[in-house]
Amino acid sequence: MVEAILIDLFSLPDNLQSNIQGLLYNTLESLEKCSSIPAPFVYVMCCHREGSEQKGEQESFLPALGSFQSLKKRLEVVHALSTAAALYTIKQRLDEKDLSIIKVILSSLRKDIMKVYIDHLFTAVYQFEFEDWQVASDCENPQIADPQSEGQMQDVALIQSEIQLYLESLPSLNGELTILRSSLIPDDIFLHGFTTRTGGISYIPTLSSCNLFSSSKRRDPQVVVKENLRRLARAAGFNPETFHRVKIDHANAVCVMGKTEPDSYDGIVTDQKGVTIAAPGADCIPVLFADPVRKACGAAHSGWKGTLLGVSMATVNAMVSAYGCNLKDILVVLGPSVGPCCYRLPHESAKEFHRIDPTCVRLFDSADPYIDIRRATR
Repeated sequence: MVEAILIDLFSLPDNLQSNIQGLLYNTLESLEKCSSIPAPFVYVMCCHREGSEQKGEQESFLPALGSFQSLKKRLEVVHALSTAAALYTIKQRLDEKDLSIIKVILSSLRKDIMKVYIDHLFTAVYQFEFEDWQVASDCENPQIADPQSEGQMQDVALIQSEIQLYLESLPSLNGELTILRSSLIPDDIFLHGFTTRTGGISYIPTLSSCNLFSSSKRRDPQVVVKENLRRLARAAGFNPETFHRVKIDHANAVCVMGKTEPDSYDGIVTDQKGVTIAAPGADCIPVLFADPVRKACGAAHSGWKGTLLGVSMATVNAMVSAYGCNLKDILVVLGPSVGPCCYRLPHESAKEFHRIDPTCVRLFDSADPYIDIRRATR
């Protein structure tokens, strides 16, 4: 069942502006007749040219919108300077309401363009269907055009550039970008740090604003993650094009940069200059390794499974075997992660931590003891 309907008015040229009310009225009338209960949310997407009065433009829609009481509270007109800005605003509305099944009503000549925008700004969480609408019959051979591109089809590169410029213009959320650093790692040799939840543009409540991970199961698209990475790279001083992150498997495989890359791995090591390696953390521990003698470094993602499997030890072993590092020269820093106050596991899993060190487990006799994965890693 369609949860939201997006009506695209960007496709209408100036000579059809006088027909917007009629086009909208006919479309909304059809929607109201066919809608299920509850009615879908409706978003009308239209161009707001620089210098125009948005209030005046919106008031021109009121006669068409006022007749549809069942849709009125679920209808919103979104004015924007670009398709990217309008779609991203609507995406925020959809995400606020946890909606994912969307019908797009638009000109057939605009459909290919719209699909490119959607492919970049949305993920596989969303389902889209498209419906063409017919322009007023009294318009002879109307020239439907995108007002941004002056009647010419934008290619993918231009659309990507438009999206990137718009995302770059957005303010940081939840405060400025913060990078935590350790005094243990010499900053004259290694650039290092741990991000926090602030400074990016991701607005999904379950993610930090500086989210650096995108997947088909999440609502945060790759373009947003890329923008977060760009901001981080600018603040920290590294090249985002040479950024390599572990491919999590919650195990103990390690990738040695320059050798065949495993399909998945929770540790990564390198001795190449100008390369940035990274591992994510939240509940799990992001662990950094640095050898100032051999000028080699590593990063590992250590959750409870990886901790038991010895991913940190495997990362150290990889540095020793690949770069000839001495154990006494390798410095290790544990990044922010869940503390012993808040992390519980089933009793059978807790037994494994108890074998490492009894002090790693609190309330051992309970069904779900508290675990200190930081102490276990040490």
